[in-house]
Amino acid sequence: MISISAKKFADIVDGKLSNIPEEFVIDQLPIINSKLATNGTFFVAFKGAQVDGHDFVTEAIENGSAFAIVSKSIDAPSVLVKDVGLALLAIANYVRNNIQGLKVIGITGSQGKTTTKEFLYSILRQLGETVATEGNLNTEIGVPLTILRCKENTRYCILEMGARHEGDILKLTKVAEPDVGVVLVVGTAHIGEFGSVEKIARTKGELIAGLSNSATAVLGSYDSWTPKMADGMSIRKISFGDQQEIRAADVEIHGGYAHFDLVTPSGRNSVSLQVIGEQQIPNALAASAAAYALEVSNENIATGLTLAKPSSKWRMEVTETKGIQFINDYYNANPESMRAAIKTLVLLSQESGGSSWAILGKMHELGSIEISAHKEIVKFCSDLSVDHLVSVGTDLYKMAGDQKNTKHMLFHNCSDVSAVLQLVDNFSVGDVVLLKASRSEKFEDLAQAINLRWNGERL
Repeated sequence: MISISAKKFADIVDGKLSNIPEEFVIDQLPIINSKLATNGTFFVAFKGAQVDGHDFVTEAIENGSAFAIVSKSIDAPSVLVKDVGLALLAIANYVRNNIQGLKVIGITGSQGKTTTKEFLYSILRQLGETVATEGNLNTEIGVPLTILRCKENTRYCILEMGARHEGDILKLTKVAEPDVGVVLVVGTAHIGEFGSVEKIARTKGELIAGLSNSATAVLGSYDSWTPKMADGMSIRKISFGDQQEIRAADVEIHGGYAHFDLVTPSGRNSVSLQVIGEQQIPNALAASAAAYALEVSNENIATGLTLAKPSSKWRMEVTETKGIQFINDYYNANPESMRAAIKTLVLLSQESGGSSWAILGKMHELGSIEISAHKEIVKFCSDLSVDHLVSVGTDLYKMAGDQKNTKHMLFHNCSDVSAVLQLVDNFSVGDVVLLKASRSEKFEDLAQAINLRWNGERL
């Protein structure tokens, strides 16, 4: 974080210093987990529904934190505020506006945020100090924590912005004040939470609506909502996708990886992605468009995309064990990401010559479209000639699985892990296995069990 006197810090957050000299220099990084406290940190004591951070202030101080931001008086070095969350947002906004030349990029969308962020980080880090969202810190807590990692020499700050309710992204946009706002796509992820695609679109559009007139809107062309988000606004607009300003030409897929020419108004350069799946092309184009908006050269954009490697756990991870390829993609699941993963499964199995196994769990947070969405995935598997569709722990795929319409596809309804493991004995060298479900299904445990079984071990 940039250096601020304790007095100035207290003024910014409208707080009161306790056991901290006014001249004390605050340049430590914020933490919200006392176990992560070390020298060079300060503790933010959030009070949640289950846990009150104030109960852990002493531990944080003992572990090295210089002080704590609190909302009730404590006998420790602290800054007392009315609302800890608002205080964190206030100091983040101050830091954002007091780093000379800092460019902030906000990214939102129903899917692809993390991969787009990683592509853009790989591009921008070539040009200067770059800070980007870590893990899933894309909320009103995570976004300010990321901003506060910026220092005086930070040149770029890349922020994922997520939402559970309308108004969430607008609040983050007001704090971050992005120079570039990127909306990837409006889909059905979290439709159960929002109630309709229209509300999802309105919420994602808050990023664009909150931009200043000097900012740039980067908009995908993959749905009917996103391209219109900057209509009527006097800001710069850049579109990406097929036949758009930023696009991919001469696309080829080898081994599941995309190769294409990146086309922008600045030129045309070859790109070879190291992140598996044809669905990564829109994410790469989004990152390219954001970089283009920041006046990054085509050569640097193409180099950054080609050098970018996946670092997100459980997102299209491809491993090989004793002749079988496993695609682990169970960080989250929605109809769009499910179709993309299945398409990659089929492409890889066609190249290997083996059978394709789609081991699927429930997609959560789909609300009123839950039954129809799972039914559509069964049809999608059948249309793409998946060899084996394995349903795990849900009857939603079974309910949809009209055997008369599944062509040659074999359908397996497994109630638990043990039932799935019985199928592992039918695997053959050359097969490709996809494991895909929403995070709460805990498919990492299933993946471990399958690997042990295939390696001849027993739980």
